[in-house]
Amino acid sequence: MSQLSLTAINGSTNHRAGVVSNNGGVGEIHVILGPMFAGKTTELLRRIKSEKSIGRNVVMIKSSKDTRYAVDSVVSHDGVKFPCWALPDLACFRKKFGLMLMTRYCEIILDVIGIDEAQFFDDLYEFCCNAADNDGKTVILAGLDGDYLRRSFGSVLDVVPLADTVTKLTARCEFCGKRAFFTLRKTEDTRTELIGGAEAYMPVCRQHYVKGHTGIGVAKTLLEEGSKDYQEISSVEAKA
Repeated sequence: MSQLSLTAINGSTNHRAGVVSNNGGVGEIHVILGPMFAGKTTELLRRIKSEKSIGRNVVMIKSSKDTRYAVDSVVSHDGVKFPCWALPDLACFRKKFGLMLMTRYCEIILDVIGIDEAQFFDDLYEFCCNAADNDGKTVILAGLDGDYLRRSFGSVLDVVPLADTVTKLTARCEFCGKRAFFTLRKTEDTRTELIGGAEAYMPVCRQHYVKGHTGIGVAKTLLEEGSKDYQEISSVEAKA
């Protein structure tokens, strides 16, 4: 096990093989969701650090797709960080790293699993269900509830029926300062998964989400019409 792994897991050093999980074998699932820039990662880190401070063994996982701030850390937009494992899927955690940590036959018994950017894990539902119901772990996850089109993003909403608690956070609309429930994409890229920060997204209220999408649509139409007119003029000039 790497030094990073030990740093991420150890909440205290007094553990022996055969000791039951610190949570008494009762699992929990807590979901933190909302738009971008709502403080989801900040809240996740606050809870994970709180669990670690009372002696529980914690580990943080994030998608390997997210390389914005650091490869081996979960980092909030305001720079708070915590060491993590960056994985392509959650099955990797159990297969490669977590199988022994999930049992009572290991010197380090894992109590709490934090998952950031949870929308990028396709196997989120299965992992959370097994971790809480069968392994008695506390799972705290943070992720987007919707994409830039306000459609369900990944499996975060699928986990809600399993959850003990669900916390919906809001940001501040960049246009008016009101509560922002939605994420507006600034670019014309239509991919669902487009990882980025303030250069690509902004939090907005309902009013400015609608206006923003209308504005983007109008701008796109004008650009397309301008390009078409330019091509027609160029064609006429070439024939002349």
